[in-house]
Amino acid sequence: MKINNNIWMVFAMFTCLMVFESNINGQNINDMRRLINLKGEWKFSIGDSPEWSKPNLNDSDWERIKVPSSWESKGFSGYNGYAWYRKKIGINSNIKGKNLYLSLGRIDDVDEVYFNGIKIGFTGKFPPDYQTAYYATRLYKIPLNLIEYNSENSIAIRVYDAEMDGGMLEGNIAVMENTNEMNLDYALPNVWKFSSSDNIKWKEVTYDDAKWDDIMVPMHWEECGYIDYDGYGWYRIKFTLPDKLKNKNLVLVLGKIDDIDETYLNGKLVGSTGERDNMRQSYSQFRGYYLSSDDLIFGKENVLAVRVYDGMQGGGIYDGPLGFISQDKYTKFWREQKSQSNKSFWQRLFN
Repeated sequence: MKINNNIWMVFAMFTCLMVFESNINGQNINDMRRLINLKGEWKFSIGDSPEWSKPNLNDSDWERIKVPSSWESKGFSGYNGYAWYRKKIGINSNIKGKNLYLSLGRIDDVDEVYFNGIKIGFTGKFPPDYQTAYYATRLYKIPLNLIEYNSENSIAIRVYDAEMDGGMLEGNIAVMENTNEMNLDYALPNVWKFSSSDNIKWKEVTYDDAKWDDIMVPMHWEECGYIDYDGYGWYRIKFTLPDKLKNKNLVLVLGKIDDIDETYLNGKLVGSTGERDNMRQSYSQFRGYYLSSDDLIFGKENVLAVRVYDGMQGGGIYDGPLGFISQDKYTKFWREQKSQSNKSFWQRLFN
């Protein structure tokens, strides 16, 4: 029996779309399970104030708006500029320790998100260096240390819209769990310092990066405002490891980096993947760097610096998780990992 070529074309386009949308910020959506539905009524106000990120803000006189929707369709026709969304949610202690994400769908144009008053993510760039990210689906990891279990938690979202529709437009608005993610012993923050240039001195502990831009990880740097940028970029983060990890053999987990990296811990090179002259598939390799006992300082500040080179298309630290895990847990994760790559394309599509 012959099948019309147009049917094959439509089917091929459908399957390609399925594959393209199977990952958001490096997360496989097949691994994501919705725990709390956040669609519905949120508090809303046009305007802008840093005070509006605070958990204890009295927002009783704010507007109420349906999410997802454009704010133009809910009474703010023609408004371009800043606005904030706020919502309080409860998180039960029976999901304590799970890898939780805030799924916010598509936001037009730029956003930054606060959980219990702490910025956990952003996409695009606000004025004066405005760069839209209306096309990006937002998925931000919720740091476990910020969650108040069996109590109220505050979500505050700052949005800037330059033209046409604005706000939390569409998509899955929810708290999600990644059911297939490595459980780290210490997770690094989502917001790092970044410079789109190159200087080997930036690996040094004493370097002052206070004037660098903030950048979201994991996320391609294009979605953080560095559109069409290829070349070198540096990431830096400061952190303090608890003493309870002192006697463990640790692995530094950096997910996937596009294309190549050199990773420095307290000024010392502890790992690298790929070479300028032979990048090949380095962008798809998972970074797990085994550490020596003298690489880290416990109970005091450490500095992690990652030098990245991107040759084309998306660049940067784009897939997580990011943090530290004991070697025994790291080994166990990979031993038990049920890799989707062992299945054929058709099995992954229809199973």
